[in-house]
Amino acid sequence: MNDPTTTPPTAAIPPPATRPPSRPDAPFGRALCAMVTPFTDAGALDVDGAQRLAERLVAQGCEGLVLSGTTGESPTTTDAEKATLVRAVREAVGGRASIVAGVGTADTRHTMELALAAEKAGADGLLVVAPYYSRPPQDAVEEHFREVADASGLPLVLYDIPGRTGTRIEPETLIRLAGHPRIVAVKDCAYDLLGTQKVLARTELAFYAGCDEQVLALYAIGAAGYVSTVANVAPRQFRSLLDLFDAGDTGGAARLQRRLLPLIESMMSAGLPGAVTSKALLTALDLPAGPLRRPLRPADRETADGLLKTYEELVATVS
Repeated sequence: MNDPTTTPPTAAIPPPATRPPSRPDAPFGRALCAMVTPFTDAGALDVDGAQRLAERLVAQGCEGLVLSGTTGESPTTTDAEKATLVRAVREAVGGRASIVAGVGTADTRHTMELALAAEKAGADGLLVVAPYYSRPPQDAVEEHFREVADASGLPLVLYDIPGRTGTRIEPETLIRLAGHPRIVAVKDCAYDLLGTQKVLARTELAFYAGCDEQVLALYAIGAAGYVSTVANVAPRQFRSLLDLFDAGDTGGAARLQRRLLPLIESMMSAGLPGAVTSKALLTALDLPAGPLRRPLRPADRETADGLLKTYEELVATVS
């Protein structure tokens, strides 16, 4: 099926409205997509597909692309594939969007190596998740991030997602790390509104909502923007949330967030990882995606059909 939201190549996304003076700078743009990693039917990295998907996302409003994150199936891609992906997407989008490369691992030394490789490949920034599985204490978490930040010349986005890593980046740890000149942002998947506000109040860190249902709520209290999984299929609609809010139409932004909720829920809260639901829907829309790598498995037909129905209901009411 053809994608009903595809715009002609000449269609232009309007420039973002001026942000209120109190809002922190968005070092990688406001509207970022946690892009899937397309694979070929044989399971190899689909470089051409990645470039075509990246071009579409930027054309429809994404100001930055996060590669090799959770949605990008980073645990299953090799170091060489990660670097190749950065180079390919940089070639496709040029300077029209920022590229943030996921380099986080459970091993500080390995993470530093990936940071240097991403810098060489042309990334603008690094997404670094808290070390997982070993569950280090907070002083070790802090030292890990400082060592990675010192390893390259690129700015860091700290990825706080304790539901997956088993390790929180505590607010006090974030406040201390904010003093490092290359630690500039946080992808917030901690579900701790109080903690987020504490860090926003005491630092200049740019917070990016990493949970799609929280985009407007966090933006309203001073977040810099979002890193969205659902934006793989609805980039224009998510960008419109921020544009409406910045233009002063807070009611319109709230209504749009509510209209997005059925798609957000079906993709992010229905028991399947976002990589699975994103690829199911992208495939249904004849967009680059390809298979998943094990242990992830594709969505079944009923789930894929339900996702497509929810998506079509959204685009029928929201351009």
